[in-house]
Amino acid sequence: MATRLTDLTTTASESESKSALGSVRATVVTPVTAVAFWAAIALPFLYLPLLFLTGLSSQSTATAFLALLGLNVVALLVGHPYYRG
Repeated sequence: MATRLTDLTTTASESESKSALGSVRATVVTPVTAVAFWAAIALPFLYLPLLFLTGLSSQSTATAFLALLGLNVVALLVGHPYYRG
C-alpha cells in the first residue's frame, strides 16, 4: 500500500512539472522564438543600406555590420523552430 501511494505521489509531481513546463513554453519560449524569427527576416533590411550607403570604410561601420550580421545569425538559430499554426 505504501508503495502504491509513493507511485501516485510521483506520478502527480511528474504531471505537475510537465504542466509547469508547458506553461513556461507557452508564455516564454513561443514569443521569444516568434520575435527571433521575425527579427531574422527584418535585420537584413538594416545592414544592406549600411553597406550600400557607407561601405565598410571605417572601423565603426565594419563593427556595426559584423554585430548586425552576428545578431542575424543568432536570430536565425533561435527563430528557426517558429511556426504559425
